Amino acid sequence: MDKEFFPPRPATRPTIYAYLDTNPQYEGLLKVGYTNKNARERVAGQYPTLKPGKSPYKIVVEESAMRNDGTSFSDHAIHRHLRNNGISNPKGEWFACSAEVIKAAIIAVRNREKNETHRSLNFAMRPEQAAAVNKTAYYFSAFMAENSGKPPHFLWNAKMRFGKTFAAYQLANMMGWRKVLVLTFKPAVQNAWQEDLQNHIDFAGWQFISLGGLSYEDADKNYPFVCFGSFQDYLGKNKSTGGIKTRNEWVHATHWDCVILDEYHYGAWRENAKDLFAAEEDKREIEFGEGEGVKDFDEEIMPITTSAYLYLSGTPFRAIASGEFIEEQIFNWTYSDEQRAKQEWQGENNPYAALPRMVLMTYQLPDFIREIAMQGEFDEFDLNIFFSAAGLADKAKFKYQDEVQKWLDLIRGALQATTIDNLKLGAKKPPMPFSDTRLLAVLSHTFWFMPTVAACHAMQNLLQQKQNRFYHDYKVQIS
Repeated sequence: MDKEFFPPRPATRPTIYAYLDTNPQYEGLLKVGYTNKNARERVAGQYPTLKPGKSPYKIVVEESAMRNDGTSFSDHAIHRHLRNNGISNPKGEWFACSAEVIKAAIIAVRNREKNETHRSLNFAMRPEQAAAVNKTAYYFSAFMAENSGKPPHFLWNAKMRFGKTFAAYQLANMMGWRKVLVLTFKPAVQNAWQEDLQNHIDFAGWQFISLGGLSYEDADKNYPFVCFGSFQDYLGKNKSTGGIKTRNEWVHATHWDCVILDEYHYGAWRENAKDLFAAEEDKREIEFGEGEGVKDFDEEIMPITTSAYLYLSGTPFRAIASGEFIEEQIFNWTYSDEQRAKQEWQGENNPYAALPRMVLMTYQLPDFIREIAMQGEFDEFDLNIFFSAAGLADKAKFKYQDEVQKWLDLIRGALQATTIDNLKLGAKKPPMPFSDTRLLAVLSHTFWFMPTVAACHAMQNLLQQKQNRFYHDYKVQIS
């Protein structure tokens, strides 16, 4: 048969291209696409009506999408790689990056490797972080060896600036985990979790899955990943059907190496969490997502399977007091520990040098002041109760005005009931902050954090009353 009746198929050349649009609204963005034709023809087709003068686009990347083994890859693989590496993807195929970043992504996908040249952080764990990781890893390994099938749980009772996210990722590396679920009672901490994972060289290859970011479908399952979300989102149910949210079914179907409960103090010791599982897009859900309204948390009622639990909190006092964790399941690191480590460091390169000096003082409140704050839900000291107020502006007033006034007298050393030193073991009372001249010199600017706006106005009004002449030298400003 004559070959001229069967003309050869036009040669194809799989190509990844990227171009910028000169329209100001696309400034700083590049569109990444795929074609098996000429890139210029493909892009020109997206601009059917060209006006005279300067071209509205400029092609900045045009690279082969073929591998040496004869296989090819699409622009979706490049998109996924860019998102995995934290490149902003405002919409569709548009990415906020340079042509060099896209070329590096093409090389990485072509070679089936992780090319993460943007990672800029390279520092080691501080001693206390290493201690937390080692103690937890030892406990998890020992527990799992003795209790087959039952997940261990461990608590990091660590103050702010400890670096719980960084240390948790180091624990994941040490344990060889590949699937980590982070549930938080305070979704605002997402940035810290994402930046540590995507910027430090120790976590190269890890992917960060989150609502609005990289999806589970787009993640490369050949590499480890962290999934971050709010407690309510991943445990909540559809309001209409009552079942698990469709987008979260994969979370429940996955057996996790570890579930990390972050900001645990927001959710611990509350009641009726099961009622909140049904909340969807209403006031209760909003409160729950922000760390409010969580009444209880119990591993037994969580429909997600895992090999281990790690709890993180700066103030897990109720959880510890309840006996929820025993001593061998807790790592503690307080402000006092930090200040002591800073002072006792020997040699150069003190890792605590940049941390501010802190002066910590504790006071024993008189019983008649404590009794007011003990009227909370759990018969425990509650500053929200003590400083409860109503009204705004000059009409605002504390519910327990007399007791708050006595507290003001207390902190300036003028409360009669506290003039006698009743501390034991020969200890002396610490100086009151507004009575000792050594402290007054460094208290020219103080920040008082009140529980409500009404309480802020009530405090301003109380400080300006004539019985508080001492505080008239201070300017009171509400922010």
